[in-house]
Amino acid sequence: MLGLLFSNPYAFVVIFGGIILAIGIHEAAHCYMADYLGDPTPRSMGRLSLNPLVHLDPLGTLVILFTGLFGWGKPSPFDPYNLKDPRRDTALIALAGPVSNILLAILLSLPLRFLSIPNSLVPIAYSLIALNINLAIFNLIPIPPLDGSKIFTRNYGPPSQLQLLLLLLLIATGIIQTILFPISRLLMGFFLP
Repeated sequence: MLGLLFSNPYAFVVIFGGIILAIGIHEAAHCYMADYLGDPTPRSMGRLSLNPLVHLDPLGTLVILFTGLFGWGKPSPFDPYNLKDPRRDTALIALAGPVSNILLAILLSLPLRFLSIPNSLVPIAYSLIALNINLAIFNLIPIPPLDGSKIFTRNYGPPSQLQLLLLLLLIATGIIQTILFPISRLLMGFFLP
């Protein structure tokens, strides 16, 4: 990612800004869903906002900046004891993040389908669409702390060190990319003209 800063500063600003926006919308969707389902925790902590800055984790943002492939936002706070149906509602809160990224990918794809945009912007639009699709798919993996663990396995607690190590190994070895790439490519085919 930092290499892009020096080779194409404009693309860096747009793509890095797109990453920050995608993560901010993802985390905001969790917070809005928790609030909608009756939990005031995100509102009381100032997280009920579309401002991506309130959802950024400083270390996670630096990791994104240096790797360009991996990073994270602040986990969205919610209290399952404030929910009417904690199991179902926790899954809905978790699902809201990936769904928001898929919706953002759809919105970003609409200009490519219906407007004539400059050729120089097409690769950037593709990158932002792919980013949102990949963020959604990645978060559906059922390993804590990812959203998929709350949706598919009903794991509500914090991740264990072993689970974090497993996730890091899957990322570092490229296994995650090998699994996600075909799914991402399939979805890109639906969104792109």
